[in-house]
Amino acid sequence: MSTATLAPSTNPTAPTVTARELSARLSQGERFQLIDVRSPQEYAEGHVPGAMNLPMDQAEARLSDLQHRDPVVLICQSGTRATVTCSILRSHHDSLIVLEGGTKAWREAALPVVTTSTTRLSLMRQVQMIAGTALMISTALAFFVHTGWLIVSALVGVGIFGAGATGTCAMATLLAKMPWNR
Repeated sequence: MSTATLAPSTNPTAPTVTARELSARLSQGERFQLIDVRSPQEYAEGHVPGAMNLPMDQAEARLSDLQHRDPVVLICQSGTRATVTCSILRSHHDSLIVLEGGTKAWREAALPVVTTSTTRLSLMRQVQMIAGTALMISTALAFFVHTGWLIVSALVGVGIFGAGATGTCAMATLLAKMPWNR
């Protein structure tokens, strides 16, 4: 990535950097502010060393946490939430970069991650348990009570499809706000 790509862009897509390139540039002493926009639970499960957790839904409220002397690298699980956060913060910061492929790409490049021990279930496991339970119960109710209960199964399916298509899960967003996930 050239230094020119660090300038503000009118392009709706954010400038990106690969995991290997970011690691090499950090090793060479280049300074970046690393911001992980995932939930605190996801952050605890493994993040890029030196990254600060600033969940996407808190980005505008925590603008004061952004440094303006160094380029900011936004990190999420796969790059989708970081790109959305970039569009939110674009008017507040000149040098925003998205880690291409997110933490997933960082791990796939066999680069180190920092984990925090936790006993809580991950958000995705919670989503899977709730969706699975809703499917089992609605199917049983449709079989034994009334076929109208199949609408619940259909809605769960639409939600799962939407999460896969957009890279964001409404149920995970809701669960992240629950007291046990803070």
